[in-house]
Amino acid sequence: MPVSLSLDMEKHPLLEALSPLQDVLGIEILDKEETSASDVPLLWEGEVVGGLRRPNLNGVLNRLISAVESEMELKIKDMNRVQKQQAVAILNKWGAFNLRKSVESVAEALEVSRFTVYNYLERSGND
Repeated sequence: MPVSLSLDMEKHPLLEALSPLQDVLGIEILDKEETSASDVPLLWEGEVVGGLRRPNLNGVLNRLISAVESEMELKIKDMNRVQKQQAVAILNKWGAFNLRKSVESVAEALEVSRFTVYNYLERSGND
């Protein structure tokens, strides 16, 4: 999601600084002219310079799984059992399992059963 700015305008430093968060959080950073009342205003020295559009929750679990891969510096497909347990613990810490059907989706991504994910969750709660 690119930052939405007119071609003749220079990107404000705050908008530039926040742009890496777009893909990670699923948010949209907007120029102040593009914001609406439901967007979060971005203030710089008391002046609105842009806006933050709340994230679209579609795909949030995939973003969390990708973030786990980055955090662990390892692709899911290359993880052993212990690393998969660690991945589930991280996802649990981040609240991923509050999402509907997340256990099934994580199980599919990890190529394990739902029962295995539940076991990993139980194990992570005892550590």
